[in-house]
Amino acid sequence: MDYGKILEEIFLKIQPYSKEGRQATYIPALANVNPDRFGMCLCTIDGEDYCVESADVRFSVQSISKVFALAMCLSLRGESLWERVGKEPSGTAFNSLVQLEVEKGIPRNPFMNAGAMVLADILLSSLDNPEEEFLSFVRALCGSDSICYNREVAMSERETGFLNAAIANLLKYHATVENDVERVLDFYFTMCSLEMSCRELAKAFLPFANHRDGFAYSGFMLTSSQVKRMNAVMQTCGFYDEAGEFSYLVGLPGKSGVGGGIAAIYPLRYSVAVWSPRLNGKGNSVMGMKALELLTTETKESIF
Repeated sequence: MDYGKILEEIFLKIQPYSKEGRQATYIPALANVNPDRFGMCLCTIDGEDYCVESADVRFSVQSISKVFALAMCLSLRGESLWERVGKEPSGTAFNSLVQLEVEKGIPRNPFMNAGAMVLADILLSSLDNPEEEFLSFVRALCGSDSICYNREVAMSERETGFLNAAIANLLKYHATVENDVERVLDFYFTMCSLEMSCRELAKAFLPFANHRDGFAYSGFMLTSSQVKRMNAVMQTCGFYDEAGEFSYLVGLPGKSGVGGGIAAIYPLRYSVAVWSPRLNGKGNSVMGMKALELLTTETKESIF
């Protein structure tokens, strides 16, 4: 399969969508990002990399970081993790307060904002230096020691994160989180501010593509069964309330972020990351969604 040629052709074919959508302006630091950037990188489990355009430009991964937090929490807590957070598709917005209230403080899945705050709380309770250990884990996954948080982005989210603060307080009311609300929010926003390139994201997701093997990075271990189950959660819950549409159009497990990034895997073959800041109404990258749809269409490779 000539993935390099396919990615170049995809970039040309998605140009009619280049002005659709807008970046996440509700986060001031993200509103200043050039909305017309695009990058894409595919890494095979055989060690080949194929990239186009701005694949080495770092951007705010936002909710994609929740996959890494989930991996760490699953390593620490195992199946008992699911007593505090569900694994069902939400059907509502990623920051829904109504659904959390109706379901008595148990988030529907770990990729909603409420679910990710529970993950943050678990890491705060389990680790001596959660910010440093989270960063070390991601660095180990992708093999880059220069990946960092963007404090400006984290502060920007914190200063305007009134709805997230309400979610955290509701979680505390239901005793779903143990730590101080402000500490949970600070760590949550810090994780979301992580900056990576498409190449680094694709490499970081590669261990999840090889689901027949477990893995151990920076002291955190997952069995092959746990990797497989993480892929299942990504498939059903990784795209906010557009997970069904992504499964229908693309057919790969993955996770999106409001920074315009999407990371996905084709089990036992490759991982892929794409970045384009213009989002649709559901918070997913317009060109990113289209690029991945074309990838599985052109290659005839999806999990279905």
